[in-house]
Amino acid sequence: MRNFYIIILAVAVIGGGVLFYAMRGGSAAVEPVDLGELEQQELIDMAQPAGVYGDPDAPITIMEFADYQCGACKQFGLFIKPQLDAAYIRTGQAKLVVHDFPRFPHAFLAARAVRCAGDQDRYWEYHDLILHSQEDWSPMKSVTGHFNDLAKELQLDTRAFGDCLASDSHADVVTANLRLGEALGVTGTPSLFVHRGGPPVIRLGGSGFLDIQQAIEGEGEN
Repeated sequence: MRNFYIIILAVAVIGGGVLFYAMRGGSAAVEPVDLGELEQQELIDMAQPAGVYGDPDAPITIMEFADYQCGACKQFGLFIKPQLDAAYIRTGQAKLVVHDFPRFPHAFLAARAVRCAGDQDRYWEYHDLILHSQEDWSPMKSVTGHFNDLAKELQLDTRAFGDCLASDSHADVVTANLRLGEALGVTGTPSLFVHRGGPPVIRLGGSGFLDIQQAIEGEGEN
């Protein structure tokens, strides 16, 4: 997996990022935190994906940069992902790797919430719930209560989840994901890359099933 990131970062310049980064504090982190200057390998090591769906050793990697408040990401997560699952993931041909790329007002906290659920091995269930309820929480002034309610719905350890959400837990990793996306030239979500086990890495121009199918079967453009 690491070689995949090295390939796609080979021509990228890692800087401080183009977005504002807040200083890390002890309260709930709702925006990117200051990571300072990172070397390429440091960024790769820190920018752990939020979730890996499928066999980690599958030869094909589909990498998504996602924002949980993005309508197109909801479409991808709830409708395209099941098609990929049936065609490529269940067969062991491919895996889906999800990275955070929060752009909208509540998206950073949403990314942290999903990772907090992941601490209890319920990442994908929470991932689907937060997308299903996107239209409910997106216009809210404060989303913390809703995110805690989703944890309760999944019968998570709500105290542990609440403590995680109320802290700055995972803020550094989500920020590193964002910086990785910036270094790769990601500007919108969902942004997809396909790696078939060796160069080239294909950056997709769309996020539909046919876009991914063409890339996997060798018809995509680099």
